[in-house]
Amino acid sequence: MCRRIRTGRFASVRTNAAVALLVLLVAACGRGDVEPQQKPPVLVVLPGAGAATEMSLTGEIRAREESPLSFRIGGNMLERRVEVGDHVSEGDVLATLDPDDQQAQASAARAKLAALEADLKRARADQARYAQLVKDQLISRSNMDAQNAAAEAAQGQVNAARAELRMASNQAGYSKLVAPADGVIASRQAEAGQVVAAGQPVFTLAADGAREIVFAVAENAKDEVQPGKAVQVEVWSQPGKRWPGTVREVSPSADPASRTFAARATVDAPEGALQLGQSARVVIPTNAAGGATFSVPLTALQRQGDGVAVFVVDRASSTLKLQPVSIGAYGNDSVPVLDGLEKDDWVVAAGGHLLREGQEVAPVDRDNRPLGN
Repeated sequence: MCRRIRTGRFASVRTNAAVALLVLLVAACGRGDVEPQQKPPVLVVLPGAGAATEMSLTGEIRAREESPLSFRIGGNMLERRVEVGDHVSEGDVLATLDPDDQQAQASAARAKLAALEADLKRARADQARYAQLVKDQLISRSNMDAQNAAAEAAQGQVNAARAELRMASNQAGYSKLVAPADGVIASRQAEAGQVVAAGQPVFTLAADGAREIVFAVAENAKDEVQPGKAVQVEVWSQPGKRWPGTVREVSPSADPASRTFAARATVDAPEGALQLGQSARVVIPTNAAGGATFSVPLTALQRQGDGVAVFVVDRASSTLKLQPVSIGAYGNDSVPVLDGLEKDDWVVAAGGHLLREGQEVAPVDRDNRPLGN
């Protein structure tokens, strides 16, 4: 009996202690002693001078002159004498067709010409005899006129046969595909044993001489890339080494799939410095000539509807304002600002996707030092 009374007393003491502890915790929470939330630090920069930014576009080294080579007649390609990458000289035979048909046509044209020339010879002899008979008044003048017409017709047939023979001889010569200039075989589109049609490409010849870079220009950068604009070309295999170049042409119509404009730029590089097919980039200076006076980091830009904006810190209240801006062509790490900023604005350089307009922040510089008003 006594043991049960003692146990109940201890349980009551533990319960009272737990209740007292709970009361103390609630009281502590009610006093509002929790530290206020700190303002998030943001890296801010002043708008930089926008006079010198660059735009980089990727391209490929190509020959200034690239010619698809094809036979002028159709037939079975008996032989292919060159491989892709081979250097050829003007007049070299690259491939041949089966010449049997063309040779047969030439033989037939030659035989036809011989027969017609014999007919012409006989007609001329008859013409001379008729002329004597007319002189002796043994035949009428109308008979002489008929013989003259027959001789003229025979002469016309001979002329036509000679033209056919020249054509057939040319056709036989067309069975050989020769290089029109010195250059490198860039690609092959047919193989020995294949029947090719007249005009069907067999090889692509990259002629020796000037090299160019072929690249694509986006719609929003087309105004910055115009024929005659000076550029620099850097091959990926030789980073840091640039050659001067000039934009030669820009396609007036966009590619329907990529919506980009094909462009070519000449490259002033030593002979042999650039290899066909090398990857390279075109560095195009984008200037503030279009009205830009400042530039900001690309990481500062925020999408705002159909345009862009940047976060600007109000120096008096340290709050954020989303400021719409007009920009130029994108550079490698910055973009020129055409309108919307002042030179002493504190622009948030990064992390804008984590911020909101009106938020109070603690601006810091690149060395993480707090900035005062």
